[in-house]
Amino acid sequence: MYHNLLVNIKNASRAKKETVQMPFSNFDFAVARFLLAAGFVAAVDKKNMGKKSYLEMKLRYRDGVSAFTDFRLISKPSRRFYIGYRDLQSVKQGYGLAAISTPEGVLSNNEARKKKVGGEYLFQVW
Repeated sequence: MYHNLLVNIKNASRAKKETVQMPFSNFDFAVARFLLAAGFVAAVDKKNMGKKSYLEMKLRYRDGVSAFTDFRLISKPSRRFYIGYRDLQSVKQGYGLAAISTPEGVLSNNEARKKKVGGEYLFQVW
């Protein structure tokens, strides 16, 4: 699940690691591409080792400080949270982003509002 992806990125950024590797899944890849487009990671690649696939992400740092500070899970496996585009609000007064799983893919709260599409409210990141 994307929970492990976010925790691994947070821990690696606090340890000043350059890259993070995780087992590959299509949904984790979509979340990683969302983080890449938002500027929280520098690169995302799918690598193969034999029959196994894994996800490799290069972390982004600005003046030695990680671009990925923290996150907050909204929708959890025990409690899914769905939201319409009219109810989307800014995160951390515009300094953060919310990830929404929509029929058009994983979008930020700003993109979902522009495209007028709602979905499962996954997490907030700043």
